[in-house]
Amino acid sequence: MVEREIEMPSQEIAKAIYGNLDGNLDYIEREFSVVATGRGCNLVLVGEPDCVDAAQRTVEAMKTLLKTNGTLDEQAVIYAVKLAKSKEDGDLTKLNGSTIVVTNRGKAVKPKTVGQERYVEAIRNNYIVFGVGPAGTGKTYLAVAMAVKALKNHEITRIILTRPAVEAGESLGFLPGDLQNKVDPYLRPLYDALFDMMGAEGYQKQLERGVIEVAPLAYMRGRTLENAFVILDEAQNTTREQMKMFLTRLGSGSKMVVNGDVTQIDLSDNKVSGLVDAMKVLKNINGIEKVLFTEKDVVRFKLVADIVKAYEKDTLRRQGGKRHGQ
Repeated sequence: MVEREIEMPSQEIAKAIYGNLDGNLDYIEREFSVVATGRGCNLVLVGEPDCVDAAQRTVEAMKTLLKTNGTLDEQAVIYAVKLAKSKEDGDLTKLNGSTIVVTNRGKAVKPKTVGQERYVEAIRNNYIVFGVGPAGTGKTYLAVAMAVKALKNHEITRIILTRPAVEAGESLGFLPGDLQNKVDPYLRPLYDALFDMMGAEGYQKQLERGVIEVAPLAYMRGRTLENAFVILDEAQNTTREQMKMFLTRLGSGSKMVVNGDVTQIDLSDNKVSGLVDAMKVLKNINGIEKVLFTEKDVVRFKLVADIVKAYEKDTLRRQGGKRHGQ
């Protein structure tokens, strides 16, 4: 057993690190089997050397996230623990905490994880970016934020949001209304992100002016998209032909962000996912970059990360079973 004392820069920082009613310290104790005691601006850790080392790395990661983000919420603490356990906390030096845009409610939108920082940087420096990873990693939200920023900075003249209308066990034909009414449920995540950035009134105004276009993927055929920021969401449900059609719409002055989760493909078994295919075909081409998110980058409610992790474990178990049975 060892005892280690960590000095906090200030009482305010110590309070944030310890959490409400020392809730963060309780979490660290459970995760690393240590005793964590706050004594004013000094935190004392007691436990086995390896456990204390990991707990200390967590605390240092929490300090960095607090400095970068200005706050330390539950997701940030969980993220710090994940990084310390995987010994990837050194990567936090890549997280600069710069604000992309400010939402209609005055909230600063910024990358919260190293994976998100890498994604935003890739969008900034490339024409086409593939963002691939599980639900809750901020792929759509951050892409929309980058699009809104580009529009405000007059780098583009249009934002185009699209996704394939592939049903997850449902049928468009049974939904009421015209085509727009039928596809609206599929585009709802994109609407929600835009409403958050611009407000409903601002969004509606830009929509009426033609500055924003939200449409199913089929509407992209035959067009050349110039001076536009184009986001293709749920791209795992495109076919190879649809993905080729979409990517070849790219015109001068435009960027494309293609997002998807390859573990949630709703295509029939005999069809190859256009997202999976494109990442193989287009690797090593200048101006195109792929960013892979993991469950560490999940920034939604903690339970979402736990669900993603459970499914990943089950997938590995099933794959192992298949190999043994062959």
